[in-house]
Amino acid sequence: MNLLKRLFGRADAAPAAEAPPDEPLLVNAYATVRDLPALAFPHEPNGRRDLSDPALQPHLDGFIGYVMGRGDGQMTALRYHLWRHLQRVRNHVSFAVAAPDLPRVEAWALAANAVLFLPDGSVRAPDMALLMSAAGETDPAARLPYPPDAVARRARTLERLGNLDPKPPAGMPPALGEAELALRPPAEVLRRALALLYIAAWGQAFGAGTTLIAPGQRALNPTGFASLSPAERARIEAADLRDAAAASWRYEAANTLLWALGASAARIADSDAAADVDALWRAVAPLAQDAGAADVARLRPPGEILEALDRAWREHWVVRQARQKGVAPAGLNGDVVAERHVALNWLTGFQNDRDTPWDAIDTPT
Repeated sequence: MNLLKRLFGRADAAPAAEAPPDEPLLVNAYATVRDLPALAFPHEPNGRRDLSDPALQPHLDGFIGYVMGRGDGQMTALRYHLWRHLQRVRNHVSFAVAAPDLPRVEAWALAANAVLFLPDGSVRAPDMALLMSAAGETDPAARLPYPPDAVARRARTLERLGNLDPKPPAGMPPALGEAELALRPPAEVLRRALALLYIAAWGQAFGAGTTLIAPGQRALNPTGFASLSPAERARIEAADLRDAAAASWRYEAANTLLWALGASAARIADSDAAADVDALWRAVAPLAQDAGAADVARLRPPGEILEALDRAWREHWVVRQARQKGVAPAGLNGDVVAERHVALNWLTGFQNDRDTPWDAIDTPT
């Protein structure tokens, strides 16, 4: 079925938009890529904004509410994929386009990784397949767009995790593509890693009633101390044993961020192995006392970080499913996986939360 048939009415096609074929069609496109491709087709511009516009996020929240409220509101697989897409939107552009130019819109929307909202209230894939009508109806054949590198990364992860029980579902969406990625600045990543080492050392010592090791000593890790979040400072001041136990696992989040920074002592290949805290500290101790060290920090290539994110996300799904069944998945340490997941979500701005404080980062699966 071609674009015009999908859009302008055949008995076997999705519901038609309000505009007849001889009139320009108003299109609102919601793209997840960081840098929007040029609209290299005849069109009449109507508006454009990105996440720097404070009005975009409330608009997206309203659009998500619209999508989630269509029909019976049940969370189907397609609705979930659409919800995740809208959470990742970085650019919103509106334009009017004539019917003969719609095939060029499809190519652009694929490059922009965009879904399209039309005047009839429908949400469409780049090829105009019906993702959701105003009444909540869907086309079972419709597919959300995903960056090709993210799809390929998912395939590699699923192959790698194929022996897990339960297995991560093949229908679980890909994580981010490189064109969608907006990493935290390396200097911020190093400061956060040192803060995590500090809070973890505090949790370890307070929980066990032992002496603070070096990463948790203010004199030896001044950068880590200065980089603590308000919530972390409050946790230390409250001195609650329950907080201490959870805080001690932050070594794993620190290990993940230091791996992303290329620290040789940081390893994440084995998801059942705890970090070597002594080795990590030896690697970063000089940086903890050098106020300028963060300025020369560098991150691994984006593709390597995204491979880790895709794996941690799916492994966390496995951990949660296994816990619901009262079992422990072989080959995975649930606490290690959870800490890696939150660290990578924070690092990659997963779901457009690059400006979200550390303590508010979520790890949905």
